[in-house]
Amino acid sequence: MLASSAPPSLLFLPLLLLLPPPSLPADVVTSDPSVRWVEIEGAPLAHLLLDWDSGVLYVGGVDHLYQLTSDLEVVSHVRTGPHLDSPDCLPPIVAQDCPSATQTHNHNKLLLLEAGQGAESGSLIICGSLYQGICDKRSLSNISQLIYQTSNPVDTQYVAANDPRVSTVAVVITTENKQEGGGAGGILRLMLVGRGYTSKGPGDIPPITTRRLYPVVPPRRAFSQEEELGKLVVGSYSEYNNHFVKAITHDKHAYFLFSRRDMWHKKEYRTYASRLCVSDRSFYSYVEVPLLCRGGYNLAQGAWLGNHSGEPALFVVMAAGQASTPVATSRSALCVYKMADLDAMLRRAQEVCYTEGGRGSSGQEEAYIEYAVSSKCLKLPKVSLTDYPCGGEHTPNPIASAVPLPATPTYTSDTQLTAVTTATEAGHTIAFLGDRTGKLHKVLVRSDSSGDRYGSVSVDATAISADLLLDQEQEHVYVLTSSRVPVSSCERQTDCQSCLTIRDPYCGWCVLEGRCSRKHECQRHTEPNHWLWSFEPTNQCVTVQSLQPANQSFACVMSDFIGLYSCLSPPVQLYDCSAGQSDCSQCRAVPEEYGCVWCPGSPAPSCVYNQSCSSAPADTCPPPQITQVLPVSGPLEGGVLVTITGSNLGMRYQDVVGGVTVAGVQCEPQPEGYQISTRVVCELQPSGKQRKGPVLVSVGNSLPGRSTQDFTYQDPQLLDLVPDKGPVSGGTRLTIRGRQLLTGQTTDLRAFLGRQPCYIVEEVNDTQLVCQTGSSNHTGDVMIRVFFGKAERIVPDVAFRYLDDPVITDATPSESFYAGGRIVMVTGRNLDVVQQPIIAVWVEPLEVQRVKRRKRLALLTAKQQLVFNSTMTTVSERCSVESSSQMTCPTPSVSPEVKVKGVWFQLDNYKVKYPGTVQVPETVVPVGCITSVTVSCGVPQGQDLTRAMTRQEVRARLGDQECEVKTLDNTHLYCEPPETQPMSEDDGNELPVLMGNLEVDLGLVQYDSDSLLSPVPLAAQIGLGAGAAVIILSVLVIILMYRRKSKQALRDYKKVLLQLETLEINVGDQCRKEFTDLMTEMMDLSSDVGGPGLPLLDYRTYAERVFFPGQQVAPLSRQLDLPDSRRQTVEQGLQQLNNLLNNRLFLTRFIHTLEAQQGFSQRDRGYVASLLTMALHDKLEYFTEVMKTLLQDLVQQYVAKNPKLMLRRTETVVEKMLTNWMSICLYSFLKDVAGEPLYMLYRAIKYQVDKGPVDVVTGKAKRTLNDSHLLREDIDYSSMTLTVLVKNGVEVQPCPVKVLDTDTITQVKDKILDQVYRGAPFSQRPSADSLDLEWRSGQAGHLTLSDDDVTAVVQGRWKRLNTLQHYKVPDGATVALIPRSQSSGGVNQVFQTGEKTPMLEGEEEEGLRLWHLVKSSEDPEIPKHRKSSMRERERAKAIPEIYLTRLLSMKGTLQKFVDDVFVAILSTKRPPPIAVRFFFDFLDDMAEKHGIDDPETVHIWKTNSLPLRFWVNILKNPQFVLDVQVTDSIDAVLSVIAQTFIDSCTTSEHKVGRDSPVNKLLYAREIPRYKQLVERYYSDIHSAASGCYQEMNSTLTELSGIIMSLEEDSSGQKMQLAYRLQQVAALVENKVTDL
Repeated sequence: MLASSAPPSLLFLPLLLLLPPPSLPADVVTSDPSVRWVEIEGAPLAHLLLDWDSGVLYVGGVDHLYQLTSDLEVVSHVRTGPHLDSPDCLPPIVAQDCPSATQTHNHNKLLLLEAGQGAESGSLIICGSLYQGICDKRSLSNISQLIYQTSNPVDTQYVAANDPRVSTVAVVITTENKQEGGGAGGILRLMLVGRGYTSKGPGDIPPITTRRLYPVVPPRRAFSQEEELGKLVVGSYSEYNNHFVKAITHDKHAYFLFSRRDMWHKKEYRTYASRLCVSDRSFYSYVEVPLLCRGGYNLAQGAWLGNHSGEPALFVVMAAGQASTPVATSRSALCVYKMADLDAMLRRAQEVCYTEGGRGSSGQEEAYIEYAVSSKCLKLPKVSLTDYPCGGEHTPNPIASAVPLPATPTYTSDTQLTAVTTATEAGHTIAFLGDRTGKLHKVLVRSDSSGDRYGSVSVDATAISADLLLDQEQEHVYVLTSSRVPVSSCERQTDCQSCLTIRDPYCGWCVLEGRCSRKHECQRHTEPNHWLWSFEPTNQCVTVQSLQPANQSFACVMSDFIGLYSCLSPPVQLYDCSAGQSDCSQCRAVPEEYGCVWCPGSPAPSCVYNQSCSSAPADTCPPPQITQVLPVSGPLEGGVLVTITGSNLGMRYQDVVGGVTVAGVQCEPQPEGYQISTRVVCELQPSGKQRKGPVLVSVGNSLPGRSTQDFTYQDPQLLDLVPDKGPVSGGTRLTIRGRQLLTGQTTDLRAFLGRQPCYIVEEVNDTQLVCQTGSSNHTGDVMIRVFFGKAERIVPDVAFRYLDDPVITDATPSESFYAGGRIVMVTGRNLDVVQQPIIAVWVEPLEVQRVKRRKRLALLTAKQQLVFNSTMTTVSERCSVESSSQMTCPTPSVSPEVKVKGVWFQLDNYKVKYPGTVQVPETVVPVGCITSVTVSCGVPQGQDLTRAMTRQEVRARLGDQECEVKTLDNTHLYCEPPETQPMSEDDGNELPVLMGNLEVDLGLVQYDSDSLLSPVPLAAQIGLGAGAAVIILSVLVIILMYRRKSKQALRDYKKVLLQLETLEINVGDQCRKEFTDLMTEMMDLSSDVGGPGLPLLDYRTYAERVFFPGQQVAPLSRQLDLPDSRRQTVEQGLQQLNNLLNNRLFLTRFIHTLEAQQGFSQRDRGYVASLLTMALHDKLEYFTEVMKTLLQDLVQQYVAKNPKLMLRRTETVVEKMLTNWMSICLYSFLKDVAGEPLYMLYRAIKYQVDKGPVDVVTGKAKRTLNDSHLLREDIDYSSMTLTVLVKNGVEVQPCPVKVLDTDTITQVKDKILDQVYRGAPFSQRPSADSLDLEWRSGQAGHLTLSDDDVTAVVQGRWKRLNTLQHYKVPDGATVALIPRSQSSGGVNQVFQTGEKTPMLEGEEEEGLRLWHLVKSSEDPEIPKHRKSSMRERERAKAIPEIYLTRLLSMKGTLQKFVDDVFVAILSTKRPPPIAVRFFFDFLDDMAEKHGIDDPETVHIWKTNSLPLRFWVNILKNPQFVLDVQVTDSIDAVLSVIAQTFIDSCTTSEHKVGRDSPVNKLLYAREIPRYKQLVERYYSDIHSAASGCYQEMNSTLTELSGIIMSLEEDSSGQKMQLAYRLQQVAALVENKVTDL
């Protein structure tokens, strides 16, 4: 809802002492009289920003944005709201598409300064809460000028939180642009944004994102969140709801300060500081540490980066939280953290997580991985942090320190502190602390971090905002508050003397009104001596000196003061009847108690006191008299205000109502414009035709007053306009020609282009008006409308066309001299749409520069001292447009006494910075000339002749002819004069040199009279000969050096060719070997894959794994643990809850209410959906109807935003319900159709992977589809066949098993178990860890093999796992698996769930690192003789095309099995599952109901609901359906196949290139074929006869009976239901915390 107008806010400028005065007690609170403030709108004010270069202040609040000078004078004001918006809808907002949209306030969320690059002017970044938190850029010099704004933002441009209660912080950073070409010398300007979680709007915006600021080259967009720019990835947005307080940069890092619940340990709220490298575009370097402020202060309220004892420190004001909530109490403190200590703690967390697995030397956890992502702390080499200080792809992230950074409070308070800033004076650190009661405390921070408060200032009665700033000179503090408290206490002073003695610059004594007021509140403040300023010491109060006699009333006249006074003694009232009453009506309007009458006596009629009139007073007044009518014309439609002035125009407004006519037409008087007797303002009524006549005013029964002027009803006409086009940024001056344009007053005249105003800029005459166009948000034709009051006229058959703004691509040269006049050639596009192109230079006097450096500006006496202008001082020149792509601009003249701050082109309203760096070197100074020249050359001499000039631009003249310039260098200009002496333009042949506007006269040039050249002297001939010899010798030396270099280059070229040839041969050999393996494997696989039976999971296990993925113990396996005494009561209550859940209205409201809770996380939603699914499993028909109802609500919600995003993620309860519903309905399809090909694919992958080496430590395999899991090293291995003794009853039978000699012992045991228990469910076979492998040779030779024993090879800090090759086990050897309890040796292995790396007991303590086939990271201590081979191996790794053939061979082997799975899923030869047909029909109905006729949208809905929601989950996790083990190497292959399935279901065109992901390259030929399968599947279902609802209901009734098989007896069934419902109830009460 739109509230009433927001109350005003106050911006204070306290002038505070920086050192404690010795006489002031510590508890004294003063109201400083030197506080300056300004009252502005927009409460609560959110942000305050100071431009340190200019001293300009910017303030952002609700619906308002202000620009102020350093002494708080408003320069510019912009309204930013309210606007039509809703957090549930995506912009642009259209009322009919967004029913929830209302007029909504725009809360300022971000206010940042973006510095310019070089001559590029900076900008002001403003982000609000409207339109999902989009941002604008505005001019720093005038915030009303927009630099960037988008009217149709995309979802990557949503920056700030759309909820006013959710915090947003940001910081602008500049880094090298390594990945993009262009830009200002490879500069990339970005904005790091931290924002809290919002329950409405897009829910997938991470807590910290990177946004693009510059350069912005299409298709990129400003403020966009791009994949390559990085973000903080989190597992649950709602759980990691960071409340951000501050963002800063320091020493190549960006820091964020925030508070949130500690999700890893005690679940309490804590404050954290996190850090990122500015150059880190992937967030590899992200690390955070808790901040501990001793005493229980855990919630940061404000922060400031300042200095403490000469070192950077973070000053944080903390509040104690209320219990375990994020609510701050009044108890608060200031804690100081040195940045060096903070950085050391952050580096320690990185080091421990990089190299020590997260645990310190004591074994205690010191670092861990935060934000619920799939990473973990590792044991990388000790130098990892040194080598990768900003992390890398291989380092764990995001890292959190488990050890907090502690600090002892510097200052504590029982009032909540809200803001902090610091200053340094004479080496002392002073902290200024704002609190929520409006006080500003001054605290001296000592070197030991203790603090002393030495004073406070009462600024206001409301809380001080967190943006607390010091000015440029560190002498004054800017404070933001939100209040209705008056800015002065004038009204508290009841008499003149007290008013003048308070010396408040806001107050003065209003003489005639007898009160202390502000100047504008005194009605006659413009007249001299009517308002006495209290700050002027010479002002005195007015007093009555004497009064004789004392018992009568007198009209007093004392100096210039006339009116009502309070006399000293005795008290009387004095009133001058003649003062201000100039006619009869005014006199009779005076209140009767003053006794004033209109006296018609001599010498002239006047208003006097009744006892002073010598004749009979007048009972009636003369007829009205009209002296002026304004305007004297108006449109036929009326609607303009006519002002009639004169006398005796009535004593009150009612006297003239109905008595005013203009040219015979009634004119309605307006009460707000009426003044007694002297003025009537009436609104002109329509006349219907042109007419002319006087103005008549009648008062009562008197004769009407008649004007001497005639009023004319006119019909103004618009004829044409020039020009008819201009840029969308506006600024074009339009001349509109017409007739009778001077109709009404100029203030009644308004012009519009479409809906945009065109501002009238010149005086209007009867035939033309000139207006300047405003900006438009789109190009195209618009109508020209001119309003004469309420009458509208348009230019017939003519439209104004808005064109794209001009684009400047280049401007050369980029240097000029002070005199100016150098021609700049500008190239670009659309230059001809500009009417007034100007090149402008921003200059600043050097004296101002020196004053700024001295920092001597005193704000108290700013009006008496130098005041910096808030606007730029510029010089400019008009440019000439040559064509649409070219224009020329002469550089303006600049005084050497100024400093050039920037150069730009002003193209009407559009401002373009000068491309490149602009320089203004010192003035070019030619200093002399040879005064006697021959006809061959003239040689003027000087200095810096080429600093900003080229030869072609210089002009030199001799008389009336050119002296042709041949050469120009730094000190000489060579020009060739005419052969004959030219005619002199005056009395001499002077040589003026022209360089732009610079003209230098170099004096006279004299021609020699002798026409013959003098003979060359002998000395000159000898010199020429010697010079020629030196030149010849130099040429010979150069030739010899050239031949030597050429031979060296030829040898290098042959060497490179040989290296390339060797590389090609190696690649060719590897390709041939891979394809040979491929053909062999295809034959082997067809005979080996398969096996006895399909190990399908039972429905109960299947349901548990799908509904509750990742749960160790599923809810169906638990029992309700209750004492017998309470069992009956609890069961009765749960049965009542069950009844409620069977009420559709209750259940839908219940779900919507849960989802509206901000703390109800995505994980909670999925859990509730699964619990409801189980609770209603026996009533699937009802469950389906509830799901449909919720889906209809979801469709309604997304249709209003972006329908293509629906069902894309599982963000609501109903989306998880849909997943579960599909899983229930498709179980029989999995069992009967898709299960077998899925199992065959799994078996094929496992067989193929196991045939090649698999590194048990890194998880990489030689045979895979996933390039990130590819074992690239060339491992020597050979296949072996072991004879395994298998005990079958009492008989022992030999069984051949294929293994590799490079397999570890555990790998061998797994392969033996695979062969022995082939086809059996994985859960029914023994674990490899429970068995030992025994090598048997003869009757007595038994040796137990193990991954690690005393024979293991140790090299340095590396220990290698034992393999068959290590034990030298021969091919055909006999082995046996025996229970571990019977073995005599071996070392236990400990495997952690989900980890690839086995950890052997004792190895961690010994500091040894395990490896199998390859070392996970190379040993840094590499001998020098091996470094060349290392480089060769690294070069081999860098060519992924070599290994593409290995991936292709794997893909070709599995192709048949992949095809079989896809065809089984997508074939329509057999009827598709009834559930799929039913749900697709439902989606088609929804699209038709909401008018969605885009087939792509419906295709996306179907893809999101079935293939991506169900089938991809099954393809990636076959263990959900089959009783099998999915290892990491198998999972890597399945991920590629699942991604191929995803790509096949999308509608976007499948394009591949050199940089495409490998999986897209692998299946580039197959994906189009799979796409056809998907499209045919959807099409066949759509075209099939509908009406499957009845069949679906029957199917659901049958499926509901499946739940009966989940329990063995009735009591168990009853308890299962009770337990499920208890979990639902607990969730409602927020009691389920461990999900």
